[in-house]
Amino acid sequence: MKKGILTALLLSFTLAVSAGENNDLRSLFLNNKANICCINIRTFNAKDTNGNEIIDEGEESGTFLNAIERLDELKDLGINTLHVMPITPVGRLKALGTAGSVYAIADFWSINPQLIDKKSELEDFEQLKKFTDECHKRNIRVIIDLPSCGAYDLFLTHPELFIKDSKQCSIVPTDWTDVRLLNTGSNSKLNQDVMNAHKQFVDMIIKAGADGIRADVATIKPAAFWRELIKYARSKDAEFMFLAEASDSWREPPSKYAPFTPYNKLLQAGFDGYYGSFFNLKDWTAEQLIEHVKFNQKLLNSYKAPKSVILSFSTHDEISPVVLHGENYSKMIIWLSATLPFNPYCIDGFFSGDEYLYQWANTKAERTETDDDFYFVHRAKMDLFNFSRKPGGNNENILDNFKQASKFRKENEEIIIKGDFIPFKTENPKVFAFSRSFNNEQIIVIGNLDFKNPQNKITIKIPEIRHHTNIEIITGNSNIKQAYKKIFTDLDAGETKIFKFSERK
Repeated sequence: MKKGILTALLLSFTLAVSAGENNDLRSLFLNNKANICCINIRTFNAKDTNGNEIIDEGEESGTFLNAIERLDELKDLGINTLHVMPITPVGRLKALGTAGSVYAIADFWSINPQLIDKKSELEDFEQLKKFTDECHKRNIRVIIDLPSCGAYDLFLTHPELFIKDSKQCSIVPTDWTDVRLLNTGSNSKLNQDVMNAHKQFVDMIIKAGADGIRADVATIKPAAFWRELIKYARSKDAEFMFLAEASDSWREPPSKYAPFTPYNKLLQAGFDGYYGSFFNLKDWTAEQLIEHVKFNQKLLNSYKAPKSVILSFSTHDEISPVVLHGENYSKMIIWLSATLPFNPYCIDGFFSGDEYLYQWANTKAERTETDDDFYFVHRAKMDLFNFSRKPGGNNENILDNFKQASKFRKENEEIIIKGDFIPFKTENPKVFAFSRSFNNEQIIVIGNLDFKNPQNKITIKIPEIRHHTNIEIITGNSNIKQAYKKIFTDLDAGETKIFKFSERK
């Protein structure tokens, strides 16, 4: 596309955009009060009436309009923010899966027709706006995903937006075979064609009522690019939030052709937050968990402007917790999310124990909307590639814990958000223990990171414990014995124990 055409399209959107009204997402997030759930509209409320996990011809895929039916369910779970996976059109060439990956963006300036209810009289944009309006009526904020790369289809129509090698071929980053690297330029000279396309995206979603952006693989764009785009969005809505998919454990770009901007430089460029490396909990010792919490607290306090982080224990890039380590791992994630001083985050289906194991995975399809006629599925990960069932699961124990933990965090919000984080030594590398303390109230969290074996005779020194201290068990078994400045307990495999203590009256 020529610069003049891009500019004209940009102006047409800009004239229609007004500043965000009543958006408080940025403040909510920076105060660690955003309880975020990630959803894929295409599957969020899909109607798999015959139960074969595929949305067959005549069945109803997930749309903006039928998604509204599930908003009360999320609100009842304590969710107050949605991270909505990409809503832009999906590439059909060199695609993965029969619907195409939602992260293979075919353009920046329109809405994915797969998410539209064809029976409705509302236009595409009106359906998106209806969805965000209904979220806001329930006090649920909306973050829209901004893909990091472009689909091959977009490369063919707009090659000026992409990096090319010496043979003028597009660049495939790592194993992302369905996307190509965008040419965002460098910190000294940005590619304004790519910048204008991104500004069009910002205009579109602000006009639709979105409250923020989650930037997919934000590390592969220069800091100057993000600085300009964030400033542009904030000129329209000062509360517009930017969350970077970036982690302190990411050390290099996915391609030698891509720039690499580490998480700390992204925060300096204006991002409000990023992904902590909490997804590594599955491999951590107790000390590594404690040190990562302390690392994030120190990092976030080092900036003049407020910053925060999401508790990214389980994302759409991670294997289902119940597949990794069983039910207790999901419960551990739930209670850590409820008690740590950052923003809780989960994906659709996590709270009911979905294993994301699809019976038709990687088999030949009867029909397809792409040039791939196989159902492409990452084992035990949420489906991003096909028209498939809505995420679910039938683990009532996990669901009950999620509800209980969300309620507990809300009721103890002051302690969890403002309280001190005090780690305790347990002399057991598999057992972590810490407290959250504020205004003479204290919450104790203990967990066993060995998901196969119990840990017995655990001794934890807690200076505030006295003989006359009253202990209230919140979750976990009640086999706690107390002594002066100490508690003793046993832990089942993968068990998490939460209790509060106070002075006996």
